[in-house]
Amino acid sequence: MPAQRPSAPALPTLGGNKPSYRERVADALRAALIAGELRPGEVHSAPTLAARFGVSATPVREAMLDLAKEGLVDTVPNKGFRVTAVSEKQLDEYTHIRSLIEIPTTVALAATADPAALEALRPAARESVTAAAGGDLIAHVEADMRFHLGLLALSGNEHLVEVVRDLRKRSRLYGLHALVKAGRLEASAAEHLEILDALIARDEATVRAVMTRHLGHVRGLWAAE
Repeated sequence: MPAQRPSAPALPTLGGNKPSYRERVADALRAALIAGELRPGEVHSAPTLAARFGVSATPVREAMLDLAKEGLVDTVPNKGFRVTAVSEKQLDEYTHIRSLIEIPTTVALAATADPAALEALRPAARESVTAAAGGDLIAHVEADMRFHLGLLALSGNEHLVEVVRDLRKRSRLYGLHALVKAGRLEASAAEHLEILDALIARDEATVRAVMTRHLGHVRGLWAAE
């Protein structure tokens, strides 16, 4: 009887279940970026990454092409893919766009969102705090993504949610290590609960203030990384 091939390790995910294996592999690569396992400037081949994740090279190559479209990696002919660095200018631009979209959209929910729908997001807010306190960056990002995109989804604008999802993929990866070093990741996560409580209280001024702080102090710590 032939020996059974060992099963591949479970792939981490960002943002829930994915319909395709290619997307699951892309999420695993994003998770490695978040955890600092793949650093800016490093060049990785598809076969090497495939062996690392226990998958074939084809979905890894396809996933890396997806990440290239997002600006997270560049293709290097005959070598593989280089993890890109994000410039200060790019971070400023991403933060500016996110502020223009996320702050007013979230503030508007104070007047329109169903309290029950807001309460349904509390588990994700709490999970982000627990993960941050435990230093689990991947779990924190997953919960953070669910919380913020869940809030924005209450606006009913699916295209807006996708735009913010893309911006978060491009920028959120680069701030977490600075937050951890400064001991501020848990405090940042706790702001999710502040935002939620202010929304349920229909307190637009507090929602605006906390959302502005939430985006602003993260950008400030990026600059100090």
